[in-house]
Amino acid sequence: MPKLYLGLGSNLGDKKQNITNATIICGSLLGDIVSLSSLYETKPWGFESDSTFLNAAICIETNHSPHVCLEMTKAIEREMGRTQKSSDGVYHDRIIDIDILFYADEIVKTEELTVPHPLLAERDFVLKPLAEIAPDLVHPEKKVSVNEMLKNLEKKL
Repeated sequence: MPKLYLGLGSNLGDKKQNITNATIICGSLLGDIVSLSSLYETKPWGFESDSTFLNAAICIETNHSPHVCLEMTKAIEREMGRTQKSSDGVYHDRIIDIDILFYADEIVKTEELTVPHPLLAERDFVLKPLAEIAPDLVHPEKKVSVNEMLKNLEKKL
């Protein structure tokens, strides 16, 4: 069964509960949760905010296609109260953000979805929790592991 890796983030309301709720809902709708990272407190990335984020990563074994997973994660975000999605590099505070990071070793490039996530290697708030649960997962295009991506990013920071 394909493994789906998701990044979760929240910087509004009860952030820990938001991540917990999103994890439970993702597991109930998308498949079996294989692993869940610790929570990481991080500064906002790409925009200014007084609120820090909590971030986590989860791995789910799923029978759903990447596009169905995308539709489900968008629906979960809406159900949890997210009213606007970030677009064109404009980011906002949010109750929950669910990003598809990897879907097995597949490469998907459509108008709606790019997998692996295109900004994954630039975001320590994604790589740190992902490295906790899947350090040896290899990016199918870059041909480097999550751990290597994190080390490369840390050298730049």
